[in-house]
Amino acid sequence: MNWLADHWLDILGWGGSALLVYSLLQASVLRLRVLNAIACVLLIVFNAALSVWPMVGMNTVLVAINAWFIVQLLRERHDESAFEVLEVGPADEYLRHTLRVHGADILRFNPGFVHDPATTDDAFLVQKGDETVGVVLLRTTGDTADVLLDYVTPRYRDFSPGEFVWRRSGMLTEHGIRRVVTRPGMVGAYYDRVGFRREGDSYTLGL
Repeated sequence: MNWLADHWLDILGWGGSALLVYSLLQASVLRLRVLNAIACVLLIVFNAALSVWPMVGMNTVLVAINAWFIVQLLRERHDESAFEVLEVGPADEYLRHTLRVHGADILRFNPGFVHDPATTDDAFLVQKGDETVGVVLLRTTGDTADVLLDYVTPRYRDFSPGEFVWRRSGMLTEHGIRRVVTRPGMVGAYYDRVGFRREGDSYTLGL
């Protein structure tokens, strides 16, 4: 305890610096902003204790900048105007490109996934501006669509871009879809927050 009491300021300074570096390694833009803001707060306390006021001022400005971006990101999280859903063909070359670019990451969350246009009936890209942030692939049997893939890119992993496909149910009902069923045992599933019901290891949505 005496050692901690004597070295708490050093621990605070090194901890804040380490967290600042760690925040820059985050792929998720929201997580980066949150961790960066926390690190800056720690460094404000550290530099204030040492009376290094220029560093206090700089980190205070950085906290304000991070806070502004965090508020904007949280506002856009479920804002339909921030994201656009584009329907593409299962054999669309840009869709294939997106799946290739993110192939390794897709397999981390969907082991064994292989895109087969012949068994994919509907494909949707979720866009934020000119950036593709999500992919949803469906296979339809009668009026039921099975989710083959619901993928989110690392930068938007703290968001749920796929929800905009389900919310705009008109895009699905136009194809005669009245029910959506997810893959069993999905990790970190968000579906209960967008109207799906849990049925066994899957989630279902009635349209």
